[in-house]
Amino acid sequence: MNRKWLHWLPIVLLLAAVLFGYSTTVDSAFNAWKQQFREAAIAEGIHAETVDSALRSLLLDKKVLRLEAHQPEFTKTVWEYLETAASPERIANGQKLLHDYAPLLQRIHAQYGVQPEYLLAVWGLESNFGNHTGRYSIVRSLATLAYAGEIERREFWQKQLIAALRILQNGDMPPVAMQGSWAGAIGHTQFIPTTFEAYAVDFDGDGHRDLVSSIPDALASTANYLAHSGWERDQPWGFEVRLPASFDWSKADTDYWLPLNIWSMVGGVNAINGQVLDSTNEAFVFLPAGYRGPAFLALRNFQAILKYNNAQNYALAVGYLGDRIQGKPPLSADWPTEDKPLSHAEKIELQTLLTAVGYNTDGVDGKLGPNTRSALRRWQLDVNLPADGYATQHYLSLLRQSVAAKAAN
Repeated sequence: MNRKWLHWLPIVLLLAAVLFGYSTTVDSAFNAWKQQFREAAIAEGIHAETVDSALRSLLLDKKVLRLEAHQPEFTKTVWEYLETAASPERIANGQKLLHDYAPLLQRIHAQYGVQPEYLLAVWGLESNFGNHTGRYSIVRSLATLAYAGEIERREFWQKQLIAALRILQNGDMPPVAMQGSWAGAIGHTQFIPTTFEAYAVDFDGDGHRDLVSSIPDALASTANYLAHSGWERDQPWGFEVRLPASFDWSKADTDYWLPLNIWSMVGGVNAINGQVLDSTNEAFVFLPAGYRGPAFLALRNFQAILKYNNAQNYALAVGYLGDRIQGKPPLSADWPTEDKPLSHAEKIELQTLLTAVGYNTDGVDGKLGPNTRSALRRWQLDVNLPADGYATQHYLSLLRQSVAAKAAN
């Protein structure tokens, strides 16, 4: 008998003891947290039996924590994102569903004023028309994040968990149906629990608000949410435009709104589709890929989509996919596809460099949000560059040179 493996036995046993001890420590701490949460949930009106039933034998989901911590090195460019979001297959599926669900969509439109094509676009982006709603336990995911997620977000996750338990307590959805994304989003159009509580509706009249099993409930709830977010009945989200060569790039700002007729008469902005801009509806110039890419006039409905998901690329994708489902043509202008996207580390460097040369980004997190875009725009204006707030490798290189020159002096 070969006994060489016995030499490794002490090490194996030691590792097992360490791992077992760690697991015991985690279980003990998680159980203590569950008890604290139980008290907090009961104080918020959740019945003890509801909490106990949901948390009994509940274990942490380590995959959820890995997904929360994962920071992709590169994110998709806007044109890559749109290519997937509004793929020919998705457009075709959306047009088929527009026909198949026409009576339902017409009733929802009559009540909430949201055009069917844009409801379908949200459905398509959020779950590929119900094909990818997520299979994570909502309660387990939220409990995991509330206990061991990013510290600054734990209060948010706990609030979502309490809302999820209230949904179960109210009988809107049975526990077995409470499945969704790893981050706790529910159903066909991915409502987080607090959004569910505020905006979900029982459109099929069965006495329950069910965003997983009821397509009428899911689509009507989405329309209700958009309507409450400021959606203007039957108005466009925006449209592609052509800017004059003399355009003042400092006016391409999400905070700079003008009536469409002023953009046309004074600013020289023309709609690509030939639409006459004679309305007093206000809009801003939106440059998702900077001054070298397509330009848009974005109206109030674009802002309503942003309240659903506060990412400009997402709002553009909903609008564009909805347009394509409606039968409108693809975009006219070309994207600057030669641009290489900034990595996460390069975004952090960009923020650091902007702050170093006097344009504070209000934090360094590798996320090019409104504060960073504003800082970049101010720097671009001061160095006589088109102030589009669009971060590129070229601008990063110029900032490196600026900081190096400043250090040399």
